[in-house]
Amino acid sequence: MFARLRSDIQCILDRDPAARNAWEVLTCYPGLHALVMHRRAHWCWNHGFKWLGRFISHVSRWLTGIEIHPGAKIGERVFFDHAMGVVVGETAEIGDGCTIYQGVTLGGTSLYKGEKRHPTLGRDVVVSAGAKVLGGFEVGDGAKIGSNAVVIKPVPAGATAVGIPARIIPSKTGTSADVTDAPRPQFTAYGITQDDDPLSQAMRKLIDSASGQENQIALLWQAIEKLSAAQVTPDCVPDEAARKARFEAEQLNQLVGK
Repeated sequence: MFARLRSDIQCILDRDPAARNAWEVLTCYPGLHALVMHRRAHWCWNHGFKWLGRFISHVSRWLTGIEIHPGAKIGERVFFDHAMGVVVGETAEIGDGCTIYQGVTLGGTSLYKGEKRHPTLGRDVVVSAGAKVLGGFEVGDGAKIGSNAVVIKPVPAGATAVGIPARIIPSKTGTSADVTDAPRPQFTAYGITQDDDPLSQAMRKLIDSASGQENQIALLWQAIEKLSAAQVTPDCVPDEAARKARFEAEQLNQLVGK
């Protein structure tokens, strides 16, 4: 028990720069308190003390603002960061090393008892603030859920889900095996990286394409000038404004976050 508590405290110290020492984490972090109380509630739930498990869960919700059903399964080194308003459903499963921020819902879309209604998170998943993951599907190892995303379908390992409904951005490393074998990437707070916005990616591709077309047009103007050097006519001379026009690709890329 104490070894697991030390592991929980250490994972918070590793991922939260605001955490100064173990005593502060132990006494002032509601995410840790919610985990400790959930383990008691989960034990009661699995040993037939259903009401007691629900009561402990209710008290934990009142004390921490984090609602975890006693039937939910939570792995080791899970960090509920801030986590006010988090809701974890009965059949939800959270893998080792996951990070869940405030306002997250791991909910179900089915009303039938006894079936898998809530999502399963793999290892090292980051679910950002306000995200809703709804349904009995899997979110693969190392995946990231963007802030306020609404995820209603499976997310492959290492991929990123953003938007409403969520769009899936595949992992650059390829298959889930690649994610497992590769060195563990640096933790990204709130799951934010520059390359995870599909709209920015599309804009950057359009900018690069337009910049390439401008270079081709400049080469065409040079060819026209050379061909018309021997016999210059007003129709052959390129417009001065057209020759001086420049597509500010670098400036536009900065605007979209490149």
